[in-house]
Amino acid sequence: MKIFILINCPDQSGIVCSVTGFIHSNGGNIIYLDQHVDKSENVFFMRLESDFDAQSFKLKEFRTSFKKELALTHDMDFSIHSADSKPKMALFVSKYNHCLYDILSRFNSGELKVDIPFILSNHPDLAYIAAQFNIPFYHVPFTKDKRDTAEQEQLKLLKEYQIDFIVLARYMQIVSSTLIDRFPNKIINIHHSFLPAFAGAKPYHAAFARGVKIIGATSHYVTEELDAGPIIEQDVTTVSHTHSISDFITKGRDLEKIVLSRALKLHIERKTMVYNNKTVVFS
Repeated sequence: MKIFILINCPDQSGIVCSVTGFIHSNGGNIIYLDQHVDKSENVFFMRLESDFDAQSFKLKEFRTSFKKELALTHDMDFSIHSADSKPKMALFVSKYNHCLYDILSRFNSGELKVDIPFILSNHPDLAYIAAQFNIPFYHVPFTKDKRDTAEQEQLKLLKEYQIDFIVLARYMQIVSSTLIDRFPNKIINIHHSFLPAFAGAKPYHAAFARGVKIIGATSHYVTEELDAGPIIEQDVTTVSHTHSISDFITKGRDLEKIVLSRALKLHIERKTMVYNNKTVVFS
């Protein structure tokens, strides 16, 4: 049985030895280990993958012992996850379909190790895509006079399906603080620009007007400050004076799909840690 362990704590001597020794003493074999020290903050980060005998290993007991013997001693924030456990991901969409199709294609091919209990949208336009992939679709209009009702419907569905994290696959609606508080660092957005530059409704037009030589896309965790959450993944592509605004948009949408899928895989594989509105992303 494979498990993932994520740790952050004040940097101090002997942490790696203590953690690896604990795993060894509990019959584990470490197959991956990566670490990072933020010297400016004096914070230590580590991610491990370990194999244990599936017949004898008890995850709940291991987690309890880890907390008692290591976490309390070293003032650790930690999480332990089984590789066999598939997180439940809800997809929020509006009218753009490129990211949705890409995610569902990757999911259908087995590339994304998740369950997708439902797709939610503030418009009915993409219901046909959900039907193609046999996934329940919920149309929850999000207008000014229905804001509270819509939010309660979202929360009800998320609780009913026991959702672990949410993906905004070009969901063109500001997420409420209530939802963000319920899913801290568990709502992933794709921004159609290389943040923080050219934020706004028409980033490609703004970039075009400035004569930029690259355009980009950014995937980040959602916080109450719009488009200012911890960044998970970014990428860029080159453009030139020969490209039109339409070319910018086409190239940008290709980037959005790629960047969002990379961010999802990093999150699903427990390779991201958030600290002080930044991410530590392990390879």
